[in-house]
Amino acid sequence: MHWTNESIGLTLTAYKQPQAAERGTKRVSPNILAKCKSMTTPSFAPVATNYSTKNYALEGTFATDLSASIARGILAEVMMFRRVPAGASVCSTVCEKCAFPPLQKIHAAVKKNQPVTFILPAFPGKSPNPEKVLGHLPDHAERLSLNFLGALCQRIKSIYKPGIKIILCSDGRVFSDVVKMNENDVTDYQTEINRLIEEQSLSDISVFNLDHFYKGLHFVQMREELMKSFGQSLDFLKEKIRNGANAFASSDEQEANRMYSGITRFLFEDATHAGQFKSRSAVQKEARANAYEVIRRSNAWSELLSEHFPDAVRLSIHPQTCGAKKLGIRLIGNESWMTPWHGVAVEGNEGYTLLKRSEAEALGATLIYSTDGRPSHYKLRVEA
Repeated sequence: MHWTNESIGLTLTAYKQPQAAERGTKRVSPNILAKCKSMTTPSFAPVATNYSTKNYALEGTFATDLSASIARGILAEVMMFRRVPAGASVCSTVCEKCAFPPLQKIHAAVKKNQPVTFILPAFPGKSPNPEKVLGHLPDHAERLSLNFLGALCQRIKSIYKPGIKIILCSDGRVFSDVVKMNENDVTDYQTEINRLIEEQSLSDISVFNLDHFYKGLHFVQMREELMKSFGQSLDFLKEKIRNGANAFASSDEQEANRMYSGITRFLFEDATHAGQFKSRSAVQKEARANAYEVIRRSNAWSELLSEHFPDAVRLSIHPQTCGAKKLGIRLIGNESWMTPWHGVAVEGNEGYTLLKRSEAEALGATLIYSTDGRPSHYKLRVEA
């Protein structure tokens, strides 16, 4: 069934929210082996939620506008793959606090019969830790994630013909020097991501990075210009992170505190592997100090993106609380908290999940190579 809004030239398919059985997926177990046994195909496996277009009704004329109804449907599709902090409640009833910021931008695009733009800082480059990844180039983990995002774009086109556009704002160049990523590796990674997007005909996905904005500058100069124009002071960030641990902290402060903990953990893991000889306490101290700079750079990148893409809805790979300015989103439908650039894809009897390379090998998984001879992913036969 199709509707047409002649006043703004909209053509759309009647919005049909997936039934609970379609949306459901098993919760991933913290135990790695159990996690592999409960894997589901990640091409499009929604998270179990109660989202529907009714959850995002707004007041006044906005609620009766056909384009607003479409906007709510688009948001509902994205929110099914929402990433929230561990232990946080997921909104399942009317929540204007969550819905209003993204709906304003979605609705504005729909009224013009234009694609809705989403920006997602992600795909920076592979972790430098060989115990987590297969190498510095994208592999099947990235391929699965790109397919997942592409499938989301196609799904939304079924309810809104202009669809959505997802711009992957690759941020590896922003903080590569702090996280010990080789500049050439970042370049190779970005080139390969673009090739995978083209190879898989993902026309609704594109890449934007620091190189696009500061053309002709050396990488060090790019970062200097970024921080000069958009950076905030270290003292301001530290106070914000400290405040985030308080019971009455704002959502921004809570996010800053969670991000600091998460980035510190990732930096510690990336630096803890065979071949490095620093003590664990020294690595931890360095990770804590570098986490501040990673976040300063990341925040400056966010400010640049906000200025460069003022009409875009902001997505994040990090968990986001109710009312946050960003929407946390999963990169594979059934993953809990792992990214393709910090792990490997592991194929089980019923699909894929993401694990650290060392975890996959500890389970006895077999390394699979792609047709060009490069390591691709692992395969694990899980007994029923």
